[in-house]
Amino acid sequence: MKPTRRQALALALSLAATGAVAPVWAQGYPSKPVTIVVAYPAGGDTDALARLFAEKLSTRLGQPVVVDNRPGASGVIGSSFVAKAPADGYTLLLAPSTFSIAQLVLKTGSSTGYDVLNGFTPIVETGTLPLFLVAGAASNFKSFKDVQAAKGQTLSYASPGSGSPMHILGEMVNKSAGLGLGHVPYKGVAPAVNDVLGGHVPLTYITYGPIAPHLAGGKMLPLAVADRARSPLAPNVPTFAELGYKNVEVTAWHGLFGPKNMPADVVKTLNGHINEILKMPDVVSKMAVLGALPLGGAPDVLAKTNAADFERFGKIIKELGIQAD
Repeated sequence: MKPTRRQALALALSLAATGAVAPVWAQGYPSKPVTIVVAYPAGGDTDALARLFAEKLSTRLGQPVVVDNRPGASGVIGSSFVAKAPADGYTLLLAPSTFSIAQLVLKTGSSTGYDVLNGFTPIVETGTLPLFLVAGAASNFKSFKDVQAAKGQTLSYASPGSGSPMHILGEMVNKSAGLGLGHVPYKGVAPAVNDVLGGHVPLTYITYGPIAPHLAGGKMLPLAVADRARSPLAPNVPTFAELGYKNVEVTAWHGLFGPKNMPADVVKTLNGHINEILKMPDVVSKMAVLGALPLGGAPDVLAKTNAADFERFGKIIKELGIQAD
């Protein structure tokens, strides 16, 4: 016999009281395509990682997961778009660590229009990217000691942009080692790497992925890594701490965020899937090609990383007077 409406309601309330009813979000999400916003142009490491995760997520969620590139203003345009999106889990942001510092390096009077600490829902920290100091073959720098020995000469280093983690690292090394290298900002990784390869700039601070083929071909040489330990991507490269500069530590990262106040069950679903994806052998190997090491963990891991970078680099940026163009 089909239960009456009153009986069905009573049964539902009884099950809910015992925790036997699955949350609506867990049952219904996702019911349409999911978008991962990348606040940078196509072709970069953030874009490549987003497309890798989108492919795997699409299979696991049973819905298309598409990447939407919204570049501009050091990532502010794309991040702002996500901050204002409905908090339903269908618009997400894969952000690099520049996300934490963008508003800190903007020129006086500028604003991102969102709260980087409280205006988003952290979902999962997808990985870390060690930063290397690299010399072009034309520079004849074979070690960091060679760079130190050139102190007093007019030298410069390239970075993917003013206010980037690479720019911050360069100025930290300048101060710690007393180098005084001039900063040459570029609009992205590719042009910075190309000018180092061409001998126009002798040094660059960069992630591993874009330089891996040039290291293998002898066109570039890694001199130091700015991580707390040697990187498995290049285990023979010393850390700055080993070279005597214990406070020089800057690690880039990527994390998946959503708009503020996303439903907890949606966050749990996405976090669980990404954590499983990060264990897949083909994902690990593809991330290594991009210079990234998988991380994962609970949402609060990403929240703590974001907050720690905001606090630490806020002080460094103010002290060194770093600004974005």
